[in-house]
Amino acid sequence: MKIQSIKYIWAAVLLGMLFTSCLGDLDTEPLNDKKLINTNVYTTADGYRGVLAKCYGSLILNGQDGPDKDGDVGGMDTGYSGYTRSLFYLQECSTDEIVLHSGSSQGSWDLLFMNWNQSTKIISYSYYRLYMTINYCNEFLRESTDNNLKNRGLYDELKDEMPYYRTEARFIRAYCYSMICDLYGSAPFVDETMVIGTIPNQVTRENIYNYVVAETEALATEMKPAGTNQYGRVDQVAAWFLLSRVYLNAEAWVGKNEYEKAYQYSKKIIESNTYPLASDYRHIFLADNNACKEIIWNLPQDGVNTINSAGTNFILKALSNGDMNVYIGLSNSWGNARVKTQLVDKFSPADQTFNINDPWGDNKKDKRAQFYTPKHTKETWIVGSNFQATKFENGYACLKWRNMTKDRKTLADGGTTYSSIDYPVFRTADAYLMAAEAILRGASGSRTQALGYVNEIRDRAYLSGAYGNGASGRIDDSQLTLDFILDERARELHTELVRRTDLIRFGKFTKGYNWDWKGSDGTVGNYIGKDVNDKYNLFPIPQDEFTVNPYLTQNPDYINK
Repeated sequence: MKIQSIKYIWAAVLLGMLFTSCLGDLDTEPLNDKKLINTNVYTTADGYRGVLAKCYGSLILNGQDGPDKDGDVGGMDTGYSGYTRSLFYLQECSTDEIVLHSGSSQGSWDLLFMNWNQSTKIISYSYYRLYMTINYCNEFLRESTDNNLKNRGLYDELKDEMPYYRTEARFIRAYCYSMICDLYGSAPFVDETMVIGTIPNQVTRENIYNYVVAETEALATEMKPAGTNQYGRVDQVAAWFLLSRVYLNAEAWVGKNEYEKAYQYSKKIIESNTYPLASDYRHIFLADNNACKEIIWNLPQDGVNTINSAGTNFILKALSNGDMNVYIGLSNSWGNARVKTQLVDKFSPADQTFNINDPWGDNKKDKRAQFYTPKHTKETWIVGSNFQATKFENGYACLKWRNMTKDRKTLADGGTTYSSIDYPVFRTADAYLMAAEAILRGASGSRTQALGYVNEIRDRAYLSGAYGNGASGRIDDSQLTLDFILDERARELHTELVRRTDLIRFGKFTKGYNWDWKGSDGTVGNYIGKDVNDKYNLFPIPQDEFTVNPYLTQNPDYINK
């Protein structure tokens, strides 16, 4: 089933298009037989499907000839440039969740210490990946007009499905711009109407925000109905989710109170029940999660056809090491990331530690507390020492992601070398928490309703109530605060690439809440964390962009070199 679902995504690699830069024109000549020019790609219906699949696949794969070969993004480290890996660095490693000790030359320690600048290499990977994907979508939309289909004799064959293909390309582009808005704020804007080769002008963060909401509002009525699309492709519910997320962050991003809209779209996701909560939290992050109905939008991964050093393969291997391999279904791992004490301490002490006789945490109350603790200390530091770059045991490891099936077996197909876990970009539990938060911030739902949303998530986490006979994890109204929601989001969504965004929305990213190594220089005694400059609420536009685009202005307080 999973192999079938990624067929077109892998085919798209063979139809890949090169860009001279993130905002450059299409090359007109093939550099090898796997990179075809326009006239070859757009002669068949499968050619069009392949390019659409490349729009999806650019968020999954990192090169044209895997694993980690012939990278999509020129001049970038191929492994680092994969989308979910590059976003993991920015959204997790700059927060209270993850400490990553490897790759200091790329800038991972700058994220750990929160002292990055516009030349920090690791900051640029998401920027270029997002714009590359935007350009793939623009190219598809430019070439898939009715006139082009008619001129190429493909209109009759594609006229029924092409409108949906186009909405999906538009959705992926809108999603990418939402991430640009989140991460970088003011940035260049380019769409399919611009003359090829034109250097795009920079627009304000509010312009990008307005584009995303207007485009996605339109798509919410134009995309395939809920639950009717092919596995791995998006439908209307994905548009509802994107709108929920963008509206929830509107005040932090552009100073607009849109919590009512965030609530209404989140509630719509919940009440549609097209993507119901999984019966067990742990099932969402397994190698057979293609059968998990909770995932609204996934990035399919496969241990045979999508092997690379990004995606869930990176997340899985970075968060584990050799001693853990038997518990996560891998034959090898890297052991270069672990969780910070602040994340661990959001769980009950009784649930924090690993029991070799209970490796899946069946006897824990909160099944989301999936940490590996043998030989590890909870602390990410050694008292009296500088930051220990090579010490994987400083900090608990994470067992949330497992390359195993629900029956707790390794895969017969795909093996144990690479991950076969599909990455959940959007899932319904997040909608429950967004709805509850929006209500607490002033949306029209009642506190009783918000409490019900939170307790539904906690029932599932504890396998209690409708989900099993476990001890209850429910809270009462007196415990329902915005601070509780923020912590609950960490418990539910850790390592799912939203933590930085959450902390900024709650006003706790740069000041007022500190964690291991924040604002430190890595030297003796400086591991506790401290407040930092508010400029870090946005990442800088990569310095290299200023050499090719004269219309750019750097984000405040980052000095152009």
